[in-house]
Amino acid sequence: QKSICFAILNWTTGYGYNDIGREKVEEIYANVFGAEDALVRPIIVNGTHALSLCVQGLVRPGDEILSITSTPYDTLQGVIGIREEKGSLKEYGVTYDEVDFLENGDVDLEGIKAKINDKTKMVFIQRSKGYSWRKSLTIADIKEIVDVAKSVKEDVIVMVDNGEFIETKEPTEVGVDIMAGSLIKNPGGGLALTGGYVAGRADLVELISYRLTTPGIGKECGLTFGTTRNVLQGFFMAPYVVSQALMGAIYCARMFEKMGYEVLPKYDDVRSDIIQIVRLKNAEEVIAFCQGAQAAAPVDSYVKPVPWAMPGYDSEVIMAAGAFVQGSSIELSADAPIKPPYNVYFQGGLTFDHSKMGTLKAIQAIKKMKEENK
Repeated sequence: QKSICFAILNWTTGYGYNDIGREKVEEIYANVFGAEDALVRPIIVNGTHALSLCVQGLVRPGDEILSITSTPYDTLQGVIGIREEKGSLKEYGVTYDEVDFLENGDVDLEGIKAKINDKTKMVFIQRSKGYSWRKSLTIADIKEIVDVAKSVKEDVIVMVDNGEFIETKEPTEVGVDIMAGSLIKNPGGGLALTGGYVAGRADLVELISYRLTTPGIGKECGLTFGTTRNVLQGFFMAPYVVSQALMGAIYCARMFEKMGYEVLPKYDDVRSDIIQIVRLKNAEEVIAFCQGAQAAAPVDSYVKPVPWAMPGYDSEVIMAAGAFVQGSSIELSADAPIKPPYNVYFQGGLTFDHSKMGTLKAIQAIKKMKEENK
């Protein structure tokens, strides 16, 4: 038994054939998510890459992607061709349409029914709010969308940009065909060094694996570069770590509510992601908030983040993230586009205590900035 265990944690070289650790990780991901199969690879560079593999692997020229949670997150817009980028799906003859939310923030189910047509190959759901002032979707919301979409077109592929371990079920357990995410977010538990995953129907995972490597090779190749141990241990820790981040988000919401700021979600709302939005008054407050959060970081706490023209975004963005893993949003972070209505997005924290410290440092920085500007 011990030799089998250690063999799983080892890794191969070259082409990466017969990597039993890689195969076991993907088997575990599929099992936990109630999916038929999964891809879990360090060569998936981020969440946008995982999502891009899905849409590029599953749609063909003449097909249409229908986003039913309004316009997708900024970086995916270039993949689809909503924003002009070289090599986008639009260049390959893939069309796009979207359904906006109702005025009360609910998903427009009747709008979905009206928009699905013969060309609609994929219904895309962004579970998290991203850089939008809206509630994130619960598993119950997602199930309702799946039921409506499949009632109109049974073979339409329903895909979710996921946020893991917020509820006791995952989208693939309520009829979603394929979902994807980043390992340096929730499922990595703060231990995964890089990577992304895809989970869902086996036939769809196979097609996506051909986009990841090449047709005819698919999942059979690809080094894990010694990341198997971190990925598995992080996945083991992930539900607890996510619970800590959720507690931190609730604390942040309540503190800023008490200070008179508008927040989403409110501290006692039902939550379906780890992101807490705080609507600040101006760009100076946004910068102070992020610099305060950075001061609570375990890495580079002395650094003062400033707005910059980040690729993939239509305005300058400020990001506070002194993390052990670069860009890890399950670790404490705060970021915001520098534009009205000056929403800052606070998330993460491997422990509740650290997330709490980030909130307190952000409050201190805003108060100090106001005093200095009097």
